[in-house]
Order: sequence, then structure tokens, then C-alpha cells
Amino acid sequence: MRYLLLALLALTHSLAAQPWRVVGDEQFAPYSFVTAEDDTPHGLDVELVDAVLREAQVSYEIRLYPWERVKRMLDRGEVQMAFQFADTPQRQQQYELVGPLRSGSTVFMTTAKTAITDWKTLDDLSPYVIGQVRGYAYEEDFDRADLARDTSAQNPRQLVSMLLAGRIDIIVGDHTQLLYFIHEQRALEQVRVLPRPLIQMPRFVAFAKGDTERARQFSQALVRLRKAGKLDEIQQRWHQ
Repeated sequence: MRYLLLALLALTHSLAAQPWRVVGDEQFAPYSFVTAEDDTPHGLDVELVDAVLREAQVSYEIRLYPWERVKRMLDRGEVQMAFQFADTPQRQQQYELVGPLRSGSTVFMTTAKTAITDWKTLDDLSPYVIGQVRGYAYEEDFDRADLARDTSAQNPRQLVSMLLAGRIDIIVGDHTQLLYFIHEQRALEQVRVLPRPLIQMPRFVAFAKGDTERARQFSQALVRLRKAGKLDEIQQRWHQ
């Protein structure tokens, strides 16, 4: 029995010492992205996650992949943690969500092609084809609404290109992110953001359902850094 206990303790220590494999979206600039030059993770959320994991004093490695692959890797247990997730009922059932890491405003963007100037109810959007990224969750009522949708975009950059090309009427996404890609294409004068946002969306990190110990470690480190103002410092640097 004594040797069995020692073996179990050694196994537990070995598992704890293994680096966390952490993954995020490679096409979610300016929050997480890779460049054409290399696959080094960059972005605001990458720096936030990096800071929290260092505060938690765990060994880890961060890699970025296409979003659908990120979710599959977490679902299959190939990684220990993933980001950035919306806090929807579906996501709560699937994962242990920790956060929020940060918040962002989800908005609708359009061009002069459409007559809409703002919206009050989701029915106001029904005459238009709305573009959204395949596999993304936005807001519960919007996600369930009976609207004409185009979900062929694989990432937000492609979504912006589809809007500028006139293939869709309206796109939905993070305000900062959509403007980042609009500036990238020097097309600011061609678009407008509808004044009313869809939602102020908190973004969370996710662990496998039942992985409460890693979730606790990350949560406690996140709280410490937020109280110390360290997360605000990182965000302010990116918003300058």
C-alpha cells in the first residue's frame, strides 16, 4: 500500500509539472494573431493570458490556431486551456469558464449600400443579409433570431473583406477588431458602425468541464493582477 501511495504521489507530481498547453484564435487581431513572418503569438489577449499564467506560476506554452481547431483541441483534451470565449449558456454547459479576461463592444457595421441607420429590435435587421464568422457565438437572442445570415467567413478579416466587396449587407463583430481590419484596408470612409451595440461582451478563458483545479489557479491569479492594476496597464498600452 505504501508503495502504491508513493507511486500515485509521483504520478500526481509528474502531471502537475507538465506544461499547460494553451491555445487561442490565430485570426483575432488585435487580440490574438500570428504574422506572415512566423507563428509567434501576438496580441492584447495573448499578453493578458501570458501575464496571468506567469502570476499563477505554472509552466505553459501558448499557440494560436484557426478557431474551429481551437475548440476541437479543447473538446478532445489535447490542450488544457483556450481563449477567447463568449459567456453564453452553451459555452457554460461545455466548459469551465474563468474571467472575464476583458470586455469588448459587439457592434453591427455596414456601408452606404444599406438604408439602416440604427436598430431597436432584431426585427429591424431582418431585411438584410448579416455576415458572421462560422463557429462564433455573439449574443444569445441574436444567435437564435430568425435572420438571413452568411456564415461562410472563416475569420473576421475575411468578414470585413466580404462587406467591402458588397457580398453582404451588415457584419457583426467586436468594435475594436472590425475597425482594426478596416484601417488595415484603408477603408474607414466606406463603412459606418450602427450606434447601438449588440452587447458589451466579456471574454473568458475556458478549461475542460470538471477541470476545476486549473480553473481555480487561473482565476486566483487573474483576481490578483486585476486588483494590482496590471491588466489595465496592458490594455492601455494596446489602446494607445
